Amino acid sequence: MNTPTLTNTGPGEFTLSGDLDFATVDQIFREGERQFPAHPLVRIDMAAVGKANSAGLALLLEWVDRARRRDQRMEILHLPDSLARLAAITNLAGLLPLGADTGAPQRP
Repeated sequence: MNTPTLTNTGPGEFTLSGDLDFATVDQIFREGERQFPAHPLVRIDMAAVGKANSAGLALLLEWVDRARRRDQRMEILHLPDSLARLAAITNLAGLLPLGADTGAPQRP
């Protein structure tokens, strides 16, 4: 298992790396909640994410929901294909604020 990390790469800019599954998302969720509130716009680059399952999708949806409640904007960049397919299958893709350099999830 590749333990996930959330790295602040600039004001409101974050890189998420590692595997997102049921064993790892709780820790990374808390880390995001510690770092995100200070920024009006949070951009999360997921290009370095390895394996990701429904727990990873739930993590993103929870972060998006909390950002909206704080009147923050959030953008997700380089959404992994596994999460894009899962979001499309579950009709949740429209809830993910994908950044300009990330294509919309396609149905499998």
